[in-house]
Amino acid sequence: SRDPAELKAVWEGWHAVAPPMKADYAKAVTLTNEGAKGLGFPDTGALWRSNYDMDPDAFAAETDRLWTQVEPFYRNLHCYVRARLNDKYGDAVQPRTGPIRADLTGNMWAQSWGNIYDVVAPKTAASSYDLDKLLVKNGYTPVKMTQTGEAFYSSLGFDSLPKTFWERSMLERPRDREVTCHASAWDVNDRDDIRIKACFKVNGEDFYTVHHELGHNYYQRAYSDQPFLFKGSANDGFHEAVGDLAGMSALTPTYLNQIGLLETVPGAEEDIPYLLKMALDKIAFLPFGLMIDKWRWQVFSGQVDPAHYNEAWWKLRGQYQGLTPPGPRPADAFDPAAKYHIAASVPYVRYFLAFNYEFQFQRAACKQMGWKGPLHRCSLYGRKDVGQKLNAMLELGNSQPWQDTLKVYSGETRTDGSAITEYFQPLNVWLIKQNKGERCGW
Repeated sequence: SRDPAELKAVWEGWHAVAPPMKADYAKAVTLTNEGAKGLGFPDTGALWRSNYDMDPDAFAAETDRLWTQVEPFYRNLHCYVRARLNDKYGDAVQPRTGPIRADLTGNMWAQSWGNIYDVVAPKTAASSYDLDKLLVKNGYTPVKMTQTGEAFYSSLGFDSLPKTFWERSMLERPRDREVTCHASAWDVNDRDDIRIKACFKVNGEDFYTVHHELGHNYYQRAYSDQPFLFKGSANDGFHEAVGDLAGMSALTPTYLNQIGLLETVPGAEEDIPYLLKMALDKIAFLPFGLMIDKWRWQVFSGQVDPAHYNEAWWKLRGQYQGLTPPGPRPADAFDPAAKYHIAASVPYVRYFLAFNYEFQFQRAACKQMGWKGPLHRCSLYGRKDVGQKLNAMLELGNSQPWQDTLKVYSGETRTDGSAITEYFQPLNVWLIKQNKGERCGW
């Protein structure tokens, strides 16, 4: 919707589901903290942070360091998007300065902004193709999209998917029953019974998702020979990042040309629309991916008590994302729990890490290939040498500290956000030009 009154009503309606959870949530915090203390940790946040092969406080500091690497770029994107929203809606709805109204970003949690690309698209350059239309025109189906994803991994030298994958996966919404359509990848027997459960539609978003979910399956299969305790990714960010690496390749014009979806690879004049579309999802997500657990760490440590849950939530959303709610929040509001991962107590910093790793993985692969062009034009398709090195990392599972496993693939032992800024560098230069005369920041 592009009607701000409707967006506000839907946003407020969605967040109204959360207040009844607040008392139970506070009780759950008390109980999990008791469990964490019984295991020798000061609180549940420290227990969660201990899963990263380093001191829990050192890990928290590491996430801050990563954020400082990408924050200037996020601020440039925020400034540009805010100005375009102001152009569209006017000062009364979205002022030219200060934070962005969360409900105007095209996503219920303002965690990705790709749905408002039409509002913020560059005036001077347009994309010459639409992936949704290309897939439909070329007769793609959910099965064909999945076969294409498999072919991507086969081109890197991975074995084909087992026959049972095609017999047991759910790739489309069944007509005879209700199902949960949220895409997920499954390893049923710790060996070779790998499956996807999803309701794919023929569009660019699901073309990306196919490549991403298969990444989980190929990772699961790669570490299947490890002892049971080591059957897992190097850390939880790695599992997401491997799928994201493939998903990023799936959207690269070079790859779309290699598999016959795109007749010619567009010139550099289309780099800005391409990178802006990607940044609206990838860069806009980074502060959200971090502040979710920042809030929980404060809650678990007792720094924030139940009476101040919502206030602390919006303080962090303001600090990291530069966002504000569409209007005053009710006294009983419990907005954090309108996000599934908080209601269900699923740690979230893994996604922040994954978004850093995927660009680090991309840079390492392109360097290995001897690629000389811009990072965003580098396709891994057909490179068995890259696949061999990737598989060497995946096979290790969780059998050693993640720093050592990262080194096997990238030669680096530290998470590094500079790969993100390198990938998006042409866009950052363009954003700085567009923001001339604007009062950036909030």
